[in-house]
Amino acid sequence: MPRRVALALCLLLLGGCVTYPDISQSRSPCRNEPGGWCAFVRDAAVEAWPYAVAATNAYTGDDDLFTDDGPLLEQLERLPIAEEDADKGFGYEIFAQYAPGSDGDPGRKPVARIMAFRGTDFDGFTDIFYGTLRSDQIEIALRYFEAERERWGSDPQWVVTGHSLGGALATEVSIKYPEVRAYMFNTSPFYAGDAMTNDVQRTVFNERGEVLRRFARFDVDPAAEVFTVNCGPQNSSFTKHKVRPLADCVTWIAAYGSDDALSVVQANSVPKPMVECGPADRVHPGRSIRQLEPCVHQARREEEQRRD
Repeated sequence: MPRRVALALCLLLLGGCVTYPDISQSRSPCRNEPGGWCAFVRDAAVEAWPYAVAATNAYTGDDDLFTDDGPLLEQLERLPIAEEDADKGFGYEIFAQYAPGSDGDPGRKPVARIMAFRGTDFDGFTDIFYGTLRSDQIEIALRYFEAERERWGSDPQWVVTGHSLGGALATEVSIKYPEVRAYMFNTSPFYAGDAMTNDVQRTVFNERGEVLRRFARFDVDPAAEVFTVNCGPQNSSFTKHKVRPLADCVTWIAAYGSDDALSVVQANSVPKPMVECGPADRVHPGRSIRQLEPCVHQARREEEQRRD
Protein backbone atom coordinates (compact mmCIF):
# COMPACT_ATOMS: atom_id res chain seq x y z
CA MET A 1 0.00 0.00 0.00
CA PRO A 2 2.74 2.62 0.73
CA ARG A 3 4.21 2.04 -2.73
CA ARG A 4 0.79 2.47 -4.35
CA VAL A 5 0.18 5.67 -2.40
CA ALA A 6 3.51 7.06 -3.58
CA LEU A 7 2.71 6.13 -7.17
CA ALA A 8 -0.71 7.75 -7.02
CA LEU A 9 0.75 10.93 -5.55
CA CYS A 10 3.34 10.93 -8.33
CA LEU A 11 0.50 10.66 -10.84
CA LEU A 12 -1.02 13.80 -9.38
CA LEU A 13 2.32 15.61 -9.10
CA LEU A 14 3.94 14.79 -12.41
CA GLY A 15 6.62 17.42 -12.26
CA GLY A 16 8.74 15.21 -10.03
CA CYS A 17 8.58 12.10 -12.23
CA VAL A 18 11.22 10.87 -14.64
CA THR A 19 10.63 9.98 -18.30
CA TYR A 20 11.28 6.36 -19.25
CA PRO A 21 12.91 6.15 -22.71
CA ASP A 22 11.09 3.06 -24.03
CA ILE A 23 11.53 3.25 -27.81
CA SER A 24 10.69 0.85 -30.65
CA GLN A 25 10.41 3.26 -33.57
CA SER A 26 10.95 6.88 -32.64
CA ARG A 27 12.90 7.93 -35.75
CA SER A 28 12.82 6.79 -39.41
CA PRO A 29 14.90 3.63 -39.78
CA CYS A 30 12.40 2.32 -42.37
CA ARG A 31 11.92 5.39 -44.53
CA ASN A 32 11.50 3.32 -47.70
CA GLU A 33 8.69 1.27 -46.16
CA PRO A 34 4.98 2.26 -46.36
CA GLY A 35 4.43 5.41 -44.34
CA GLY A 36 7.96 5.11 -42.99
CA TRP A 37 6.76 2.37 -40.60
CA CYS A 38 8.95 -0.69 -40.13
CA ALA A 39 7.51 -4.07 -41.11
CA PHE A 40 7.48 -5.36 -37.52
CA VAL A 41 5.39 -2.36 -36.44
CA ARG A 42 3.00 -2.72 -39.40
CA ASP A 43 2.53 -6.43 -38.77
CA ALA A 44 1.82 -5.84 -35.09
CA ALA A 45 -0.65 -3.07 -35.95
CA VAL A 46 -2.53 -5.36 -38.36
CA GLU A 47 -2.95 -7.81 -35.49
CA ALA A 48 -3.77 -5.23 -32.81
CA TRP A 49 -6.00 -2.60 -34.43
CA PRO A 50 -9.38 -4.29 -33.69
CA TYR A 51 -8.48 -4.31 -30.00
CA ALA A 52 -7.44 -0.65 -30.13
CA VAL A 53 -10.89 0.18 -31.53
CA ALA A 54 -12.58 -1.97 -28.86
CA ALA A 55 -10.49 -0.40 -26.07
CA THR A 56 -11.53 3.05 -27.31
CA ASN A 57 -15.19 2.18 -27.44
CA ALA A 58 -15.09 0.77 -23.92
CA TYR A 59 -15.31 4.42 -22.84
CA THR A 60 -19.08 4.35 -23.25
CA GLY A 61 -20.58 7.82 -23.36
CA ASP A 62 -17.40 9.68 -24.32
CA ASP A 63 -17.49 11.97 -27.34
CA ASP A 64 -14.43 10.61 -29.18
CA LEU A 65 -15.47 7.01 -29.83
CA PHE A 66 -15.29 5.27 -33.20
CA THR A 67 -18.71 5.73 -34.79
CA ASP A 68 -18.02 2.78 -37.09
CA ASP A 69 -16.33 -0.27 -35.51
CA GLY A 70 -15.49 -1.68 -38.93
CA PRO A 71 -16.22 -5.04 -40.56
CA LEU A 72 -14.46 -7.22 -37.97
CA LEU A 73 -16.19 -6.09 -34.77
CA GLU A 74 -19.76 -6.40 -33.56
CA GLN A 75 -20.66 -4.90 -30.20
CA LEU A 76 -22.67 -7.30 -28.04
CA GLU A 77 -24.96 -6.73 -25.11
CA ARG A 78 -23.03 -7.04 -21.88
CA LEU A 79 -24.27 -7.85 -18.42
CA PRO A 80 -25.59 -4.88 -16.45
CA ILE A 81 -22.99 -3.34 -14.15
CA ALA A 82 -24.09 -3.15 -10.53
CA GLU A 83 -24.42 0.39 -9.21
CA GLU A 84 -21.82 -0.17 -6.51
CA ASP A 85 -19.32 -1.34 -9.14
CA ALA A 86 -20.08 1.53 -11.50
CA ASP A 87 -19.62 3.94 -8.58
CA LYS A 88 -16.04 2.66 -8.31
CA GLY A 89 -15.37 3.67 -11.93
CA PHE A 90 -15.64 0.18 -13.44
CA GLY A 91 -16.90 -0.26 -16.99
CA TYR A 92 -16.48 -2.62 -19.94
CA GLU A 93 -17.95 -3.66 -23.28
CA ILE A 94 -18.15 -6.98 -25.15
CA PHE A 95 -17.46 -7.49 -28.87
CA ALA A 96 -17.58 -10.38 -31.29
CA GLN A 97 -14.52 -10.46 -33.55
CA TYR A 98 -14.64 -11.91 -37.07
CA ALA A 99 -11.88 -13.18 -39.34
CA PRO A 100 -10.07 -10.72 -41.62
CA GLY A 101 -11.67 -10.44 -45.04
CA SER A 102 -14.91 -12.10 -43.92
CA ASP A 103 -17.14 -9.06 -44.40
CA GLY A 104 -20.09 -9.95 -46.60
CA ASP A 105 -20.03 -13.64 -45.71
CA PRO A 106 -23.52 -14.41 -44.31
CA GLY A 107 -22.28 -17.62 -42.71
CA ARG A 108 -19.30 -16.20 -40.88
CA LYS A 109 -18.90 -16.92 -37.18
CA PRO A 110 -16.86 -15.10 -34.53
CA VAL A 111 -13.25 -16.14 -34.13
CA ALA A 112 -13.02 -14.47 -30.70
CA ARG A 113 -14.97 -12.59 -28.08
CA ILE A 114 -13.38 -9.44 -26.77
CA MET A 115 -13.86 -7.98 -23.30
CA ALA A 116 -12.68 -4.37 -23.37
CA PHE A 117 -12.17 -2.63 -20.03
CA ARG A 118 -12.70 1.08 -19.55
CA GLY A 119 -9.58 2.91 -18.37
CA THR A 120 -8.79 5.82 -16.09
CA ASP A 121 -10.97 8.91 -15.99
CA PHE A 122 -8.64 11.75 -14.98
CA ASP A 123 -11.62 14.00 -14.21
CA GLY A 124 -11.86 12.55 -10.74
CA PHE A 125 -10.07 10.50 -8.07
CA THR A 126 -12.36 7.46 -8.30
CA ASP A 127 -10.23 5.33 -10.66
CA ILE A 128 -6.99 6.25 -8.91
CA PHE A 129 -8.47 5.31 -5.53
CA TYR A 130 -10.23 2.07 -6.53
CA GLY A 131 -7.88 1.03 -9.32
CA THR A 132 -4.45 2.09 -8.01
CA LEU A 133 -4.52 2.63 -4.26
CA ARG A 134 -6.84 -0.33 -3.79
CA SER A 135 -7.54 -3.46 -5.79
CA ASP A 136 -11.33 -3.12 -5.99
CA GLN A 137 -11.44 -2.77 -9.77
CA ILE A 138 -9.18 -5.80 -10.23
CA GLU A 139 -11.56 -7.95 -8.20
CA ILE A 140 -14.56 -6.52 -10.05
CA ALA A 141 -12.98 -7.10 -13.47
CA LEU A 142 -12.19 -10.73 -12.70
CA ARG A 143 -15.74 -11.26 -11.43
CA TYR A 144 -17.37 -9.83 -14.55
CA PHE A 145 -15.00 -11.69 -16.86
CA GLU A 146 -15.90 -14.97 -15.17
CA ALA A 147 -19.61 -14.14 -15.40
CA GLU A 148 -19.39 -13.24 -19.10
CA ARG A 149 -17.38 -16.34 -19.91
CA GLU A 150 -19.95 -18.50 -18.14
CA ARG A 151 -22.73 -16.74 -20.07
CA TRP A 152 -21.12 -16.94 -23.53
CA GLY A 153 -18.94 -20.03 -23.12
CA SER A 154 -15.25 -20.53 -23.95
CA ASP A 155 -15.62 -21.13 -27.69
CA PRO A 156 -14.50 -19.07 -29.50
CA GLN A 157 -11.50 -17.87 -27.51
CA TRP A 158 -11.59 -14.84 -25.24
CA VAL A 159 -9.37 -11.81 -25.72
CA VAL A 160 -9.14 -8.97 -23.19
CA THR A 161 -8.07 -5.45 -23.96
CA GLY A 162 -7.95 -2.03 -22.39
CA HIS A 163 -6.30 1.35 -22.22
CA SER A 164 -4.53 2.78 -19.16
CA LEU A 165 -6.18 1.27 -16.07
CA GLY A 166 -8.17 -0.91 -18.48
CA GLY A 167 -4.86 -2.36 -19.65
CA ALA A 168 -3.95 -3.23 -16.07
CA LEU A 169 -7.30 -5.00 -15.66
CA ALA A 170 -6.70 -6.92 -18.89
CA THR A 171 -3.26 -7.85 -17.52
CA GLU A 172 -4.82 -9.25 -14.36
CA VAL A 173 -7.27 -11.40 -16.34
CA SER A 174 -4.43 -12.73 -18.51
CA ILE A 175 -2.39 -13.56 -15.41
CA LYS A 176 -5.19 -15.53 -13.79
CA TYR A 177 -6.28 -17.18 -17.04
CA PRO A 178 -3.17 -18.05 -19.12
CA GLU A 179 -5.26 -19.15 -22.11
CA VAL A 180 -6.58 -15.59 -22.54
CA ARG A 181 -4.79 -13.26 -24.97
CA ALA A 182 -4.40 -9.62 -23.93
CA TYR A 183 -3.78 -6.39 -25.87
CA MET A 184 -3.07 -3.20 -23.96
CA PHE A 185 -2.67 0.42 -25.02
CA ASN A 186 -0.73 3.00 -22.98
CA THR A 187 -1.19 0.49 -20.22
CA SER A 188 -0.92 1.26 -16.54
CA PRO A 189 1.95 -0.34 -14.59
CA PHE A 190 -0.32 -0.56 -11.53
CA TYR A 191 -1.25 -4.22 -11.31
CA ALA A 192 -0.98 -6.87 -8.59
CA GLY A 193 -0.19 -10.17 -10.33
CA ASP A 194 3.12 -11.75 -11.28
CA ALA A 195 4.69 -9.81 -14.16
CA MET A 196 6.00 -12.88 -16.02
CA THR A 197 2.90 -15.09 -15.89
CA ASN A 198 1.47 -15.54 -19.41
CA ASP A 199 3.85 -12.91 -20.79
CA VAL A 200 3.87 -14.42 -24.31
CA GLN A 201 0.12 -13.86 -24.52
CA ARG A 202 0.29 -10.09 -24.04
CA THR A 203 0.93 -7.30 -26.58
CA VAL A 204 1.29 -3.63 -25.69
CA PHE A 205 1.26 -0.49 -27.83
CA ASN A 206 2.53 2.64 -26.09
CA GLU A 207 2.93 6.18 -27.35
CA ARG A 208 6.43 7.46 -26.67
CA GLY A 209 6.45 10.04 -23.87
CA GLU A 210 2.89 9.45 -22.66
CA VAL A 211 2.36 10.17 -19.00
CA LEU A 212 2.26 6.64 -17.54
CA ARG A 213 5.60 5.71 -19.06
CA ARG A 214 7.11 8.01 -16.45
CA PHE A 215 6.31 5.44 -13.77
CA ALA A 216 8.45 2.56 -15.07
CA ARG A 217 11.16 3.90 -12.79
CA PHE A 218 8.92 3.18 -9.81
CA ASP A 219 7.18 -0.04 -10.84
CA VAL A 220 7.76 -2.89 -13.29
CA ASP A 221 5.57 -3.06 -16.38
CA PRO A 222 3.99 -6.49 -16.96
CA ALA A 223 6.09 -8.62 -19.30
CA ALA A 224 4.73 -8.43 -22.82
CA GLU A 225 5.69 -7.81 -26.42
CA VAL A 226 5.87 -4.01 -26.42
CA PHE A 227 5.69 -1.68 -29.42
CA THR A 228 6.43 1.97 -28.73
CA VAL A 229 5.50 4.41 -31.47
CA ASN A 230 5.99 8.15 -31.81
CA CYS A 231 2.72 9.11 -33.51
CA GLY A 232 2.21 12.56 -31.99
CA PRO A 233 5.62 13.92 -30.96
CA GLN A 234 4.29 17.44 -30.44
CA ASN A 235 1.50 16.48 -28.09
CA SER A 236 1.69 16.86 -24.33
CA SER A 237 2.25 13.77 -22.19
CA PHE A 238 -1.43 13.82 -21.16
CA THR A 239 -2.67 14.10 -24.78
CA LYS A 240 -0.30 11.29 -25.76
CA HIS A 241 -1.90 9.15 -23.07
CA LYS A 242 -5.41 9.38 -24.56
CA VAL A 243 -6.65 6.23 -26.22
CA ARG A 244 -8.25 7.65 -29.36
CA PRO A 245 -5.09 9.24 -30.87
CA LEU A 246 -3.14 6.01 -30.28
CA ALA A 247 -5.96 3.86 -31.67
CA ASP A 248 -6.15 6.14 -34.72
CA CYS A 249 -2.42 5.75 -35.27
CA VAL A 250 -2.39 1.96 -34.85
CA THR A 251 -5.34 1.62 -37.24
CA TRP A 252 -3.72 3.96 -39.80
CA ILE A 253 -0.50 1.91 -39.71
CA ALA A 254 -2.51 -1.32 -40.01
CA ALA A 255 -4.29 0.03 -43.10
CA TYR A 256 -1.02 -0.33 -45.05
CA GLY A 257 -1.57 -4.08 -44.80
CA SER A 258 -5.27 -4.55 -44.04
CA ASP A 259 -8.30 -3.57 -46.13
CA ASP A 260 -10.46 -4.02 -43.02
CA ALA A 261 -8.39 -1.43 -41.14
CA LEU A 262 -8.50 0.86 -44.17
CA SER A 263 -12.31 0.75 -44.09
CA VAL A 264 -12.22 1.96 -40.46
CA VAL A 265 -9.81 4.75 -41.39
CA GLN A 266 -12.13 5.88 -44.17
CA ALA A 267 -15.41 5.49 -42.26
CA ASN A 268 -14.15 7.42 -39.22
CA SER A 269 -12.05 10.03 -41.08
CA VAL A 270 -8.95 8.91 -39.19
CA PRO A 271 -6.20 11.50 -39.75
CA LYS A 272 -2.65 10.81 -40.79
CA PRO A 273 -0.34 10.50 -37.76
CA MET A 274 1.40 13.79 -37.08
CA VAL A 275 4.84 12.19 -37.37
CA GLU A 276 4.27 10.64 -40.81
CA CYS A 277 5.46 12.46 -43.93
CA GLY A 278 3.06 14.41 -46.10
CA PRO A 279 0.38 17.05 -45.47
CA ALA A 280 -1.92 16.75 -42.46
CA ASP A 281 -4.92 16.09 -44.72
CA ARG A 282 -3.22 13.32 -46.67
CA VAL A 283 -5.59 10.53 -47.69
CA HIS A 284 -4.46 7.03 -46.77
CA PRO A 285 -3.11 5.31 -49.92
CA GLY A 286 -4.21 1.83 -48.85
CA ARG A 287 -2.13 -1.30 -49.16
CA SER A 288 1.44 -0.43 -50.11
CA ILE A 289 4.60 -2.44 -50.65
CA ARG A 290 7.24 0.31 -50.76
CA GLN A 291 7.40 4.07 -50.78
CA LEU A 292 8.05 5.63 -54.18
CA GLU A 293 9.97 8.30 -52.26
CA PRO A 294 11.49 7.99 -48.77
CA CYS A 295 9.08 8.86 -45.96
CA VAL A 296 11.06 10.50 -43.17
CA HIS A 297 9.19 10.80 -39.89
CA GLN A 298 9.04 14.38 -38.64
CA ALA A 299 9.27 15.39 -34.99
CA ARG A 300 7.86 18.79 -35.95
CA ARG A 301 5.32 19.97 -38.48
CA GLU A 302 6.76 20.74 -41.92
CA GLU A 303 5.64 24.37 -41.79
CA GLU A 304 7.55 24.88 -38.53
CA GLN A 305 10.70 23.43 -40.09
CA ARG A 306 10.36 25.78 -43.07
CA ARG A 307 10.27 28.74 -40.68
CA ASP A 308 13.63 27.75 -39.15
